[in-house]
Amino acid sequence: MKRPLYQKFMILYALLGICAFVLIATLGSRLIEQHLVESSANSLYKESVAIAESLSSSTYLEKSSLEGTYYNLLAVGTYQDAQILILSPDRKILLDTEKPLVTEVESETMENFNPAEWDSGYYSIGDFFGYFASDRLSVIAPITYGMNTKGYVTMHLPLSVVYEEREDLLLSVYIICGLNYLMLALLLVFFSLKFYRPLSLITEGAKEYAAGNLTHTIPVTTNDEMGYLASTLNYMAGELSKTGESQKKFIANVSHDFRSPLTSIKGYVEAILDGTIAPEMHEKYLKIVLFETERLNKLTRSLLTLNDISDIGKMLDITDFDINAVIKDTAASFEGSCRKKQLSIQLIFSSKSLMVTADMDKIQQVLYNLIDNAIKFSYDHSTIVVETAEKHGTVFVSVKDSGIGIPSDSLKKVFDRFYKIDASRGKDRKGTGLGLSIVKEIINAHNQNINVISTEGVGSEFIFTLAKAEPKA
Repeated sequence: MKRPLYQKFMILYALLGICAFVLIATLGSRLIEQHLVESSANSLYKESVAIAESLSSSTYLEKSSLEGTYYNLLAVGTYQDAQILILSPDRKILLDTEKPLVTEVESETMENFNPAEWDSGYYSIGDFFGYFASDRLSVIAPITYGMNTKGYVTMHLPLSVVYEEREDLLLSVYIICGLNYLMLALLLVFFSLKFYRPLSLITEGAKEYAAGNLTHTIPVTTNDEMGYLASTLNYMAGELSKTGESQKKFIANVSHDFRSPLTSIKGYVEAILDGTIAPEMHEKYLKIVLFETERLNKLTRSLLTLNDISDIGKMLDITDFDINAVIKDTAASFEGSCRKKQLSIQLIFSSKSLMVTADMDKIQQVLYNLIDNAIKFSYDHSTIVVETAEKHGTVFVSVKDSGIGIPSDSLKKVFDRFYKIDASRGKDRKGTGLGLSIVKEIINAHNQNINVISTEGVGSEFIFTLAKAEPKA
């Protein structure tokens, strides 16, 4: 038995929380530590260079000058939490801010000190030529005067200081992530009650209809998009129960023409539930869901007329409308589907508006089926081009994809009812093969033409014509 969708969401939510914690504790900790190391090293290096420049022209080797330098560097070291050393060119430690000041005669010699062996970077982590018992973050700056090196200034920061800063930052990150995780949990609960439960009832109702139980009623009566969708499906089932012998043909058409809008609605609702869509964008996407439910209601009524396709020409509602505007609205409803496959829809219009004479709802259905097919069979990260042009009083509409293409021996059959190309079965297992046949019947009913140009592995282009609207006096 498959797990319920809500349970999958909860499992995914928990896994995301665990993964986020592990990433912060591992990768985040390393990144923060690296940032603190580089930041601290940069600060120490600038300070050491400044000290070296101030000492380059002074006689700091003299006892009086060395004493003044010692107390100045002691203050700097306290401020930086760092230990400062001044070494002579012959490796004697003239000054160590962690030790009492000694004369040059009493100075300790760092036998292993060799500036030539310093790493190519401006800082290093280690025991500094064996001088320290534990690793330190060390920087070194030469004291030069003219072309001569008078000594070296080195600064050393205990790594414990870096680790303490890292833990403080990680604690803040954990608190912020925990609060964010809690807020997302509350949102998940709210949207599961608001959307998931009605969606589950609608899904169960759809299963009942698929099994042939057309007397089932979806018990969703809310005054929102879900209630409107439920009432639309209930109406659809009631009409189906009255169609008698034509019931199977009607269901075949409905399953094809309703699948894409329902997928769009389900995708937006899921995106709202799992927090992919930010709360401030909910209104925008809920309006798209409402647009889809209204379109489903129109399709429910219009598909009833397809029982007798030979008479479809008598049922067209011919009006003048802007085909460019209809294309824009139709393409906008596929935003969720395009996002999943990282597709883009490019609209190319020969003019800002292009008036045609046709049945707007039927032409919108044609565009919907063609764009849905283009998305279905396009490669990921590709572009779908929808273009309009006008030549000699005829409007040409093109839908072109960059997908798997159609074999040459199938081009003449793609508009046949229930025909499915073998190569497409893996992409469209639930398809009925009615989409393009409906498209052709609608275009033929307008006394217009539709053609297809396709190359396997390159893509397909469907081009249909419409009558241009006569300019009004």
